Amino acid sequence: MTIFHITVMILIGIFTGILTGLTGSSGVMVVVPLLNMLLNYPVHDCIGTSLMVDVIAPAAIAYSYHRYGNIALKSGLWIAVASVLGAQLGAKFSDSIPELGLVRIFGIYMVVLGIVIWKKGINREGIALKFKRILKFKTPFQKTITSLFLGLVVGILTGLLGAGGGGFVFIILVFVLNFPIHLAVGTSVLIMAITASSGAIGFALHGNIKPVAGLVIGLSAVLGGTLSAWFANQVKEKILAKAIGITFILLGGIMMAIRLMKANKIIP
Repeated sequence: MTIFHITVMILIGIFTGILTGLTGSSGVMVVVPLLNMLLNYPVHDCIGTSLMVDVIAPAAIAYSYHRYGNIALKSGLWIAVASVLGAQLGAKFSDSIPELGLVRIFGIYMVVLGIVIWKKGINREGIALKFKRILKFKTPFQKTITSLFLGLVVGILTGLLGAGGGGFVFIILVFVLNFPIHLAVGTSVLIMAITASSGAIGFALHGNIKPVAGLVIGLSAVLGGTLSAWFANQVKEKILAKAIGITFILLGGIMMAIRLMKANKIIP
């Protein structure tokens, strides 16, 4: 591994931490396409490494929330358990998908999400409140079953696409379990780290993780996430959403274009 590789990883990590700190979501949107494009890692290795990053950075953030009493893992336990199982299923299924097919899935996922962020913004509180009006539970059993099902879905997406699922878990905690916003953020970050751990193990068992890259990027992401906390409070949400949306759309489109050109031997 050269100094160039390490420098690129550090920059990817800082960029990842900044976006994660601004959006509260997984760093997969940055780690996977940039490792794939800049260091030419196979996409399965990129996804596995992104899961490792989603263990390191969210764990550090979750500790900060724990210090302020904003972690309630016991209440979100069913989501965590189901997401861990789902992550194993997703990781296993991901390994059976040809790389070009997985690149297309991931690229489309990024472009679609970027368009949604561009148009709707990143006001997750507003989205969660809308869900609360739609879904009303009469018994605790209904909440438990729904939590298990949604946790399983989040886990499968985590294992398949390498996303920690923090944004999805946040919404589940708010509209299913009626968590206050700050408690939901802290708990979702911790669950994301737990779910990502399961997905990372699944990818590691198939040899699809670059541990050194994961460590360097993860530690750099912690630094970037800390720096982004101040910046997020200085920028209007509308401008921030536009910038993040454009970034995701461009990264997803470029990633698909490069892989398609390689598949057609237009570029080596």
